[in-house]
Amino acid sequence: MPVKPIRLFGDPVLRTRAEPVVDFDKELRNLVRDLTQTMIEAPGAGLAAPQIGVGLRVFTFDVDERVGHLINPDLSFPDDEEQDGPEGCLSFPGLSFDCKRHLHAVARGFNMYGDPVVIEGSDLLARCVQHETDHLDGILFIDRLDKETKKAAMRVIYEAQWAGGPVPQVKPSPHAMQGQAL
Repeated sequence: MPVKPIRLFGDPVLRTRAEPVVDFDKELRNLVRDLTQTMIEAPGAGLAAPQIGVGLRVFTFDVDERVGHLINPDLSFPDDEEQDGPEGCLSFPGLSFDCKRHLHAVARGFNMYGDPVVIEGSDLLARCVQHETDHLDGILFIDRLDKETKKAAMRVIYEAQWAGGPVPQVKPSPHAMQGQAL
């Protein structure tokens, strides 16, 4: 279970919609194990396959001592209640910004063996499944920030040591934002 390098902001794979998983085989189980190990070592609350350069709809999570994964997630929201709070991302090391998300979320998908799974959560777990599912759609959490916060975030990103040069050109995500206003 090797730890994989995490792709950083500016890498095109982070803006590419991931493909659905169709083969629940040994290769997929290895991917889930690699994602889990990389997430734990980072450390992070979640990690999506595109963040390690794999364009498949798979993510792992480690929230409130619950470690798991979800394949081909489909999100729904039982209500319109929202939360606003700090959110970070392993593809933006050391940075976090206040981001609005649904307070409650239900994520349906599959485990690495193809068995149906439902993850219901509030607060941090709800934030995590929304954040990671966004990654699978080529959406980054900075796309969810209000205009002023995003402007401030881009200044900080430009100055970050890991950025290593000029900020990549940032375009709005071409994907639907699941009905949420930015």
